[in-house]
Amino acid sequence: MQPEALVRDHTIYSCVMGSRAFGLATDGSDTDRRGVFLAPTSLYWRFEKPPTHVEGPAEEQFSWELEHFCSLALRANPNILECLHSPLVEHVDATGRELLSLRDAFLSRRIHDTFARYALAQRKKIDADVRTHGAPRWKHAMHLLRLLTSCRDALRTGELVIDVGGDRERLLAVRRGEVPWPEAESWMTRLAAETDEAATRSPLPPEPDRARVEDFLVRTRRASALRETVPLGPHPDDEAVQGVVPDRDVRQP
Repeated sequence: MQPEALVRDHTIYSCVMGSRAFGLATDGSDTDRRGVFLAPTSLYWRFEKPPTHVEGPAEEQFSWELEHFCSLALRANPNILECLHSPLVEHVDATGRELLSLRDAFLSRRIHDTFARYALAQRKKIDADVRTHGAPRWKHAMHLLRLLTSCRDALRTGELVIDVGGDRERLLAVRRGEVPWPEAESWMTRLAAETDEAATRSPLPPEPDRARVEDFLVRTRRASALRETVPLGPHPDDEAVQGVVPDRDVRQP
């Protein structure tokens, strides 16, 4: 089965991400689409396994296979968790709805580490730009502020909300370079400290609910196998094997 067919025929959840999902879209913003597909169980019975992710077939489109998606989400991957919480859902079937119902199972205090680690890496790049060019790449600065804000608020409330809401205009002012760098830098430093403080008293559990997610994945794989429609077909070596091992020599366990 071609990767494009997996996305076309087996997507269980798709959404819009990027600036449009964050509430930061402008007239020139792209439409970034992300999705999750469920590869038919029989494809895992071959040596060549289905892909863990597929880029395309449309522009700015990227999809993950369900198991890989869940694995990344359990590790609190920021991009994956944000995808689960997009306010702009384009498609969802029954399996996708159950996946969305597990949002709380994926969320844990691990986000403090993963979001902060990603933010720190971005901050180092921004600082390098300031040293080299005297100013940061303002779009990157805006998204770093957005990420820190959503992480802080998730640790405080136990819910991840990716739309920036009332911070939109201030963040867009940062993107346009209208906020002096010392002010933006101070904002970043304050958010980082508030995020660290929120982690110490967060209502989120220390770890995600791996057992709950695994139960969902196993049930989904089993249901896929039971309704399997992907024909494996005869293998060219079948006739040769039958000639070597006659039926009468085969013993049932």
